[in-house]
Amino acid sequence: MAAIKTDTGLPKADDPRYHFDIYAVLEGSQELYFGHETQVNVNIVETVHIATDAGEMEKCYISPTKRRGVERRSLIWAPVQSEDVLLGDKLGCGIPHTCAQPDCPICAVYGGLITKDTDAEVMGQTEKRKATTTIGRLVHGGGVAVQAQDVVEKQRAMHPSMLHKEPGEDPTPTPFKRQYNEPGLLYPVYNHCLSVTEAEFGAAAYAFLDALARLGAGNPKGVKICEGALLKDKDHEPLLVLDRYLVPLGKRPVISPSLTSVEEALGCFRAEALQVAGKTIEQEQVNESHFTRWVGDAALAQLQDYATQFVEAHLKLK
Repeated sequence: MAAIKTDTGLPKADDPRYHFDIYAVLEGSQELYFGHETQVNVNIVETVHIATDAGEMEKCYISPTKRRGVERRSLIWAPVQSEDVLLGDKLGCGIPHTCAQPDCPICAVYGGLITKDTDAEVMGQTEKRKATTTIGRLVHGGGVAVQAQDVVEKQRAMHPSMLHKEPGEDPTPTPFKRQYNEPGLLYPVYNHCLSVTEAEFGAAAYAFLDALARLGAGNPKGVKICEGALLKDKDHEPLLVLDRYLVPLGKRPVISPSLTSVEEALGCFRAEALQVAGKTIEQEQVNESHFTRWVGDAALAQLQDYATQFVEAHLKLK
C-alpha cells in the first residue's frame, strides 16, 4: 500500500502555536456610511434581512470582508519609524499585490496570493517572486447591528478645492444623496485566528485596535468598543473578550442577529463571556488547562500588549 504524505506548507515555528479569538461589541458614536452599491444619485448602505417569528426585519451591517480590508491596510500603512517608510513599502506587500511570503507578518496572518511569476520592486531593488498562495489564518464574523433601525437618507454636497469658479464653468458644489447608519447602533464582531504564534497574533491585535478609528466609507469614520457591565464589581468596562487556547473551554459570546433589545443582547454577551469550563468566572483573567480567557479591561490590556510587541518587532521604534 502506498504511503500518503500530507504537508500543510506551514513553516516550523520556534514558539508554540495557539488559536486566538476576539469577541467585541462595537458602537457607532456618529452616523456611518458602509458602502454597498450606488443607485441613481443615492449611495446605498449595506443591510441584511433577518427572518424572525415576528416577521422579516432589515438591519444595518458592517461586512466582515470590509473590516478585514481596513485591518490589512492598517498593517500595510503602519510607519516603520527607523526607516521612514510604511511597512507595506518595506515588505513589498500591498493591495492587490500581496507578497504571499510565509515570513511576512501581514500575509502570514491575513493570507496572500501571487497568480504568476513576477518581478517585484521593493525599496529600490528588484525581487523575483514565484506564483504562490498563503492561506489566511484569520477569519472575521459578525457585524449585524443589534437594533432594527432603518437607514437614513441625507443630502450632501461635494465641494471642490477652488474657492471661486468663473461663470460658465462646471457648477459647484455637486449635490448627492447618501444613506447612513444612525448613531448609537451596536455591532457584535468576532475575529478568529487559527494556529498562530503569539508573535504572529500581534499583527492581528494591532490591526484590530488600529482599524477601530478607520471603519466606514467616506466621512465620518470610526467606532469604539462599547462599554458596559461584565464583572460584578465593575459597571463600565469594554465589552471585549480575548481567548488563547488549544481546547475551546469557554462559551462563545456571539449575539443572535434576531435580537433587537440592547439589554437582552448585552445580557447574552455578558452571560456567555463569563462561562468557562462550565463555571461562572469572577476574575478578569482565567487560566484553565490549555485555555486562557481575558475579559473587559484585562482583554483590552492584553490586546494592547500584543500590539506593542508587533510594533517593537516590525516597526522598530527609535
